[in-house]
Parts: sequence; C-alpha cells; structure tokens
Amino acid sequence: MKQSNPIQPLGRPSKLEQTLERAKTYLKGGYLENEEVIPTLAGLAWYAHISRSTLYEYKKISEEFSDTLEAILALQETKLINKGLLGEFNPTLAKLMLANHGYSDKVKQELAGEIENKTPPAMNIIIGECIHDLSDNELDLQEKLALLREERLTQQH
Repeated sequence: MKQSNPIQPLGRPSKLEQTLERAKTYLKGGYLENEEVIPTLAGLAWYAHISRSTLYEYKKISEEFSDTLEAILALQETKLINKGLLGEFNPTLAKLMLANHGYSDKVKQELAGEIENKTPPAMNIIIGECIHDLSDNELDLQEKLALLREERLTQQH
C-alpha cells in the first residue's frame, strides 16, 4: 500500500521562504562567496537581493528566520572576538562593531582632592532652620520661606 504524501502547496515558494534559504546559505559560508570577512545583516540583504527593512519585517513574522538572523549575528560576534584577539582585525573597528553586541569599555575614574563648602555661613543657618522647621511641621514651606526672606531683607537694610 502506498503512503499518501501531505498536500504540498502549488506555485513558487514565497519570498520569505526563498530569503530564508538564502540566509541559511549565507550563514554557512555564502558571505565568503561575497568576499566578506564576517557575516553582516547588510551583507545578507545584498546577498538575498532585499532591503534590510525587509529582513527586519521577516524577523517579526518568522521564528525560523529570526533564529537564522540571530545565528548570523552570533557568528559575527565570534569572528570579531577571535580575529580581534589574533590581531587580524583593526582593533578600533572590532571594538566599534563589538559595541553592537553589548561590549563596552569600562573606564575607572578616581577623583582626588577635598570638597570645599562654598555656601555662605548665613545660608547654612537658613537652610538648617528650614530643615528643622520642616521636620517639626510648625509652618508650611511657603510661609517659612516668606518669613526668612523678610528677615533677610530686614538684616540687609
């Protein structure tokens, strides 16, 4: 007895299916055929004869396509690290491209010196009074500031 085959859709494959196959070929070395040193999404778009925006649209609608793009980016990251460590890539360019994969320079900075308080002593007293008065909830902030302004004006004249 002959087994029945599942129904196959008629017609040519969709553009997404064709692009997925091209992406898999690109990942397996197609980028080298393009004389690219590392795989890139821009290189894949050129290789598959589509725009980068189409790549991103396909990524949204196809999990398999999304996984293939992630594999391309993982291969790119791995090659950047390995060839960067071997000195085969320009360090500045490798560093710049690795930033797209979440890598960054951490610069540790230490500050030395003393902190000098340049607040006039009279202001320190006023600030201290405000803080004290606010914590005691004797007057609301607007009333207290108005009183302090009046006192300061009186002291200046």
